Amino acid sequence: MRQPILIMGIVNITPDSFSDGGQFFAADEAVGRALQLQEEGADIIDLGAESTRPGHTPVSMDEEWQRLEPVLRAVCGRLRVRISVDTYKPEIARRALAMGVDMVNDVSGAQCSESMLELVAKAHCHYVWMHNRPVEPTGDGLSELFAETRMGVERCLRAGIAQNRLWIDPGIGFAKTHDQNLEALRALPEFAKLGPQVLLGVSRKRVVGGVLGLPVDSRLEGSLAGVAYAVAAGVRAVRVHDVQASVRVARMMEAMVAEDAVVS
Repeated sequence: MRQPILIMGIVNITPDSFSDGGQFFAADEAVGRALQLQEEGADIIDLGAESTRPGHTPVSMDEEWQRLEPVLRAVCGRLRVRISVDTYKPEIARRALAMGVDMVNDVSGAQCSESMLELVAKAHCHYVWMHNRPVEPTGDGLSELFAETRMGVERCLRAGIAQNRLWIDPGIGFAKTHDQNLEALRALPEFAKLGPQVLLGVSRKRVVGGVLGLPVDSRLEGSLAGVAYAVAAGVRAVRVHDVQASVRVARMMEAMVAEDAVVS
């Protein structure tokens, strides 16, 4: 039986995220946003205190925690849904897990640290491994996406992360050209067969703007097309800014798509 796709709502506690940087930077605004997204139907709330957009300026561990800690203190115990923390720093993840978070969304991909993998394995929490690498895109993006993701999955499993708590993300917008992003999206049905659950993040991203010729604040329809396609492709969860609209699109798609149908 097809499970309803999960909706992960984004809360950026940052001044410089590509889409909504600064909008929820104050702790009380971020808390309010998290509660609002829960009411709109989010199944997971993803809290991020460092922008990971292309060309972002890294922040120190102390600064990231200073942004994140008061929000976690306010929402842990109040939210009824799963809380995820978007970080590649093991110490941030450790502190967040100790406060009640049970999912780590790590964008570091091939550079993910062994200490992070050991931490999440021991914590028995959910872990998202996202395809990313420190080098420029090459010409053979799709085969590298699959090969490198398989290697990442093997690393995670060897570290002791249970497959039912392991997620993979194709990393749309990370270390890929515009055409490679589209290739990765077209390949979602095959990507979803790699084993772990798939998380897709395409909301408001540059690839949407590139196809439609629209700025970041005008990419709702393109982002919702990504949600609809994710349902048809067998993706388990989508990471989105616009939760209510995404929930409605997902439920309608699920009503229309046959139980065992997956696009190919």
